[in-house]
Amino acid sequence: MARRIAVVFDSAGTLLHMYRVAKESSTGNLLENIESTAIVAKKNGCGLVALNTEKEIILRSKREMTLFEFIRDYRISIGISCSKGLFTSDIACEVIKSSSLFMGDVHDVLEAVTARCPDSIYLAAGLIVDSEARKIPYVLSTGGQVFSKTLQTVQILKTMEVDTYIASGDRMSALAQLAELINIPVERVFAFADPFIKEKVVLELKSRYEKVVMVGDGINDILALRAADVGIMTVQQGDKRPEELRKAADVVLDDIIKVVDVVKGL
Repeated sequence: MARRIAVVFDSAGTLLHMYRVAKESSTGNLLENIESTAIVAKKNGCGLVALNTEKEIILRSKREMTLFEFIRDYRISIGISCSKGLFTSDIACEVIKSSSLFMGDVHDVLEAVTARCPDSIYLAAGLIVDSEARKIPYVLSTGGQVFSKTLQTVQILKTMEVDTYIASGDRMSALAQLAELINIPVERVFAFADPFIKEKVVLELKSRYEKVVMVGDGINDILALRAADVGIMTVQQGDKRPEELRKAADVVLDDIIKVVDVVKGL
């Protein structure tokens, strides 16, 4: 017999309050709180690429080392968090190999986030790759702390016998740490989930549950929001969100704890 309800959460901006820093390759300027998924969504052949490694390993590298040398010499895997049009890991690697991006650029964004959010439980580095222009317009780093009511929300859903999941474009090691903190079983965590994988997760869960709820806040959640029985968009991060995303959601909430009330209504 199918269980009654499952709730799938995105992580960054949904479970975690994020601080983001980007370094613009063309100017060298550091920019705060850009919405990377929205930038990717504007142009075909763009992808948000995550470096699947820890901060300490990145900062151990020499600043003058190229990003491609770092990936090759340290045997770092990459993941595609979201993309538009034809975009694969092989395509990303080709662009990275031909770029003149140095590890010093990655150090800069990581150090900026660490200085601003020293107590982050989550810290990641990545880049936006434009395969059509054959360039890397931005190097990125993000740090995050759980929203004040995230743990309470998950705990209440558990007492209601609701199963909770995470589907996120972030790397598994970071998501496993988050899942442990808020008591979501790691086997219910889907890492490096691009929009199509998130949609697939929701559709597969719909075959096992009477109702599936998707909770997200980014343009990369739009397919999953539409596929879910109830799509919830959260705006507690405070960033401006595309109107297309609002239209895809059935409900817009300003606090994650209000997810509980939506689920009670089911």
